[in-house]
Amino acid sequence: MRLTPRTRTLGALAVAVLALGACGAPGSGGGQAESSSTGASDLATCEPVAGESLVVLEDDQGLQNADNIIPAVNADVAADHPEVIELLDSVSAALDTDRLIELNKAVDVDRRTSSEVAAQFVADEQLASSDPSTGAGTSLTIGAANFSENTTLAEIYAEVLRSAGFDARAQIIGARETYLPALQAGELAAVPEYAATLATFLNGQANGADAAPVASSDVEETVSALTTLAEGSDIVVGEASAAQDQNAFAVTAEFAQEHDLTTLSDLAATCGGLVLAGPPECPERPFCQIGLEETYGLAIDEFKSYDFALIGEAVRQGDATLGLVTSSDGSLAAGD
Repeated sequence: MRLTPRTRTLGALAVAVLALGACGAPGSGGGQAESSSTGASDLATCEPVAGESLVVLEDDQGLQNADNIIPAVNADVAADHPEVIELLDSVSAALDTDRLIELNKAVDVDRRTSSEVAAQFVADEQLASSDPSTGAGTSLTIGAANFSENTTLAEIYAEVLRSAGFDARAQIIGARETYLPALQAGELAAVPEYAATLATFLNGQANGADAAPVASSDVEETVSALTTLAEGSDIVVGEASAAQDQNAFAVTAEFAQEHDLTTLSDLAATCGGLVLAGPPECPERPFCQIGLEETYGLAIDEFKSYDFALIGEAVRQGDATLGLVTSSDGSLAAGD
């Protein structure tokens, strides 16, 4: 699954300007990575191009799993109050990745509070319920993992539920290992989740660590598998949004324009001699360098290791051709 843990702080991830330290010795702060791609010698070396903004190259061959935002609701709450699912599904319908990037920028870059951003989103998207008495007398706690994106989503869920009369509040709980049992037990009413990651987690719980994967780049297939697993875990999932928070690979807008790139396949067909920036474990992970080489045939000549929050700035400064980011990183916002 994702290289970065879900419990990270996205505020550190969406950094507009950061000072980079030295890359260091091979194996710690940089070094060479042998490319497994074929035909690399036939491609011209494309030097990094510094720039102010990053663009994500489309994962057109489906290397990454579909981590679409999806509401996970306690089964008893869903049965007793089906309007909860309906209200949270309305949030999913209003979310796409560009909108999620804007929400993250508002919190992580512009330093507004999650509750303030959530209230504005609900107002802008006209998500308030038309019946403010639906949930009168019912208290609901919406759980959140301890990173800002998930907190903002939980605040949006709570805001929409309050508009229907529920006494709803968002509460930061922590990692999935902590909040999921609370959701299953009914201590939490709902949690904003990530389809592929939750499906993989529940699959491991139900079928063991060596179970065949159920998550893929196909959203419908992943959600179908998740729905079945959730039903066996006292959880009901709503509709998946178009918004995704998953591994992505970015280049500068200037680099993409110079080489006419929109997809990772475009990059593989056009450029050799690539410098990849990523976290230290990237060369050994199938969703990072291994996947780029084996799925796309990318000609990666050098890997540079950075703390995750520094990767985007390394690409902006021209120290790497492309870097691992998250698809919903607030610093990807247009004009940032």
